[in-house]
Amino acid sequence: MALAVEKKWFFTLFSAAFLTLILFLSAISTLSCFNGFQATPDFTSSVQYGPHYPPSFAYYISGGKGQIDQVFRLLLAVYHPRNRYLLHLGSDATNEERSRLALAVRDVSAIRAFENVDVVGKPDPATYMGSSNIAATLHAAAILLKVDHSWDWFITLSALDYPLLTQDDLSHVFSSVRRDLNFLDHTSDLGWKEDQRVQPIVVDPGIYLARQRNQIFHATQKRPTPEAFKFFTGSPWVVLSRSFLNFCILGWDNMPRTLLMYFTNVILSQEGYFHSVVCNAQDFQNKTVNSDLRYMVWDNPPKMEPRYLNVSDYEKMVRSGAAFARQFHKDESVLSAIDKKILKRSSNRATRGAWCTGQNRFWMDPCSKWGDVNIVRPGPQAKRFKESMTDLLDDWNSESCK
Repeated sequence: MALAVEKKWFFTLFSAAFLTLILFLSAISTLSCFNGFQATPDFTSSVQYGPHYPPSFAYYISGGKGQIDQVFRLLLAVYHPRNRYLLHLGSDATNEERSRLALAVRDVSAIRAFENVDVVGKPDPATYMGSSNIAATLHAAAILLKVDHSWDWFITLSALDYPLLTQDDLSHVFSSVRRDLNFLDHTSDLGWKEDQRVQPIVVDPGIYLARQRNQIFHATQKRPTPEAFKFFTGSPWVVLSRSFLNFCILGWDNMPRTLLMYFTNVILSQEGYFHSVVCNAQDFQNKTVNSDLRYMVWDNPPKMEPRYLNVSDYEKMVRSGAAFARQFHKDESVLSAIDKKILKRSSNRATRGAWCTGQNRFWMDPCSKWGDVNIVRPGPQAKRFKESMTDLLDDWNSESCK
C-alpha cells in the first residue's frame, strides 16, 4: 500500500514538472516573437524613390575618440529606412572603437534588414582648422554617391549635433521643396575674416604626414584676396543637393577642382569651399538658400564654436523651426527631453515613424517591425519647420548669392 502511494506521488510530481517545462518553453517561444532582434516586417516593403515619393537623405555623421555613444545615439535619432548613412570616427579613435560602433549598428534589426548604414573602416585625417576636414567630407560624399543612386540631399552632422524633429517631419516638409536647392549659410561680406581667414596661408599636415598632428602650420607671408572668383564664407554645416555634389566630385567643369586646390591652404576651408563653389558656379548660384537649418547660440563676442546647449534652451530650440541643433555635451539632460517629447524614442531605439508597426513595450522596439516605409506621418514639429522653410523660400530669390 505504501509503495502504491509513493508511485502515485512520484507520478504526480513528474506530471507537474513536465507541465511546468512545457509552459516555460512556450513562454520562451512567445518572448522570442517580441524580441527586437528576431522581429520581421509585417510584409515585404521595398523603398521607392522619385518625385512621387518622399525625398531621401544621405547623412554623413562624424565623430572622434570617445564619441561612439554619441554617434550611435545620433544615428538612431535620425534613422529611417529610406535614408542612407555613413559614420566616420576620425583617426584619433581606435580600431577597437570603430569595431564596437559597427557591432552596435549591426545589432539594430531594421539596419540589418535595409542595409543602409556603413561605418568607415579606414579613417580620414582631420586636423583642427585644416583642409583635411573638407577632404574627408568630399570623400564621404563620393562614397554615398557610389553606394546609393537614389538620395536627394546630403546632410553633414557631428557627434555634438541632435535633431529637433523626426525624419517623417523632415521628409514631409522637404517633399514640397525643389530637389535642386542647396541650404548653406553664406555671405561674401568677409569683414575681419578677409585678413584673418582668407589671406593667411596655412599647411595641413594631415594632407601629407602619416603621423597624426593636431595643429596646422602657418606661413609667414599672406596672399591677396582672390580675383578669379568671389570668396564666400559661412557655416560648415550644410544640406546639399545630389546634383550639386555630383558637380563638385564628377563635374564637367574644372572650377570645383581649381577652388579645392586654393582652399587646401585656407584656414577652416570647410567654412568656405562649398559656399564659394556653389556661388561661383553659374548652374547653381541661383539654387542656394541662405540657411544651414541649424539652431545655435553664440557668445558675445562670438567664440570659435557656439556655446553648449542645455535644458534652459529647450523651449527656444523647439520654437525655432530649425531641423537640427548644436552643440551638446554627452548625455546632456535636454537630449532626453527631445527624445521623450519630440522624437518619441527610448534609449537605444530608433525614432518612431509611420514605418514602425510594432507595439511600444519595454521589451519590444516598435521599429523592430515595419510596414510601408514609403509613407510618412508628420508630427507637431513639422508645422514649425514648415513655417520656417516657407519663410526661407519666400526670402530666397534668383539673386541669392551676394
